[in-house]
Amino acid sequence: MAPDELRSAMRTLGYKTQSELATAIGVSRSAVSLWLEGKVGVPRPVAMLLRMLIAAQRRAY
Repeated sequence: MAPDELRSAMRTLGYKTQSELATAIGVSRSAVSLWLEGKVGVPRPVAMLLRMLIAAQRRAY
């Protein structure tokens, strides 16, 4: 998951801050920051979780 896709996922899921996303998925805010800066890749399980949450949200509407 690229940083742009992560930003888009955050917006889609309603997370306004790095801290909100970090708390929701159980990681540190600094981890989210590194992902958004592209310094560290988003772990595959996290990317899968976010994509599944987006898909579930779309099905709910």
